[in-house]
Amino acid sequence: MEHQQTCSSVDIAEADEKLEKVKHAIEQFKLMKGALIPVLHEVQDIYGFLPEPVLQVVSEELNLPLSEIYGVASFYHFFSLTPKGEHVIHVCMGTACYIKGAQAVLDRLSTELKVPVQGTTEDNKFTLEATRCLGACGLAPVMTIGEKVHGRLVPNAVPKIINEYK
Repeated sequence: MEHQQTCSSVDIAEADEKLEKVKHAIEQFKLMKGALIPVLHEVQDIYGFLPEPVLQVVSEELNLPLSEIYGVASFYHFFSLTPKGEHVIHVCMGTACYIKGAQAVLDRLSTELKVPVQGTTEDNKFTLEATRCLGACGLAPVMTIGEKVHGRLVPNAVPKIINEYK
């Protein structure tokens, strides 16, 4: 029982520390025109996504309706309202990649990771996303894992690539 109290007090302290960082960011950008986007960037840097309770704090502190904040957060692809895995995999589904077999690569990733597209693995290790274009058409089909580009993919290469990140 005592261990549980210690863990939860650590969790609460960490949550309080993160919220203080958010409030500091709000103060830093509050008077700036268009403060919402930099504040949302800070929130996402701190939490890894945009948690609803924190967006409520942002709403109150910036005196903006929550609906406006959600509108901005859902409009820009770089904001996420759900937690992401440690490694985010983007599979290009642009024309060149699609024609050269990106769907089969995406399907193999989904099977290997046991996760649907736009989903995150149970262990929070991977998030699998389909994207419009990664701008590497000459390497089609292509995917990125974090900042690393993997090109000229075939479905059978997927297990080896995934194992590099486990």
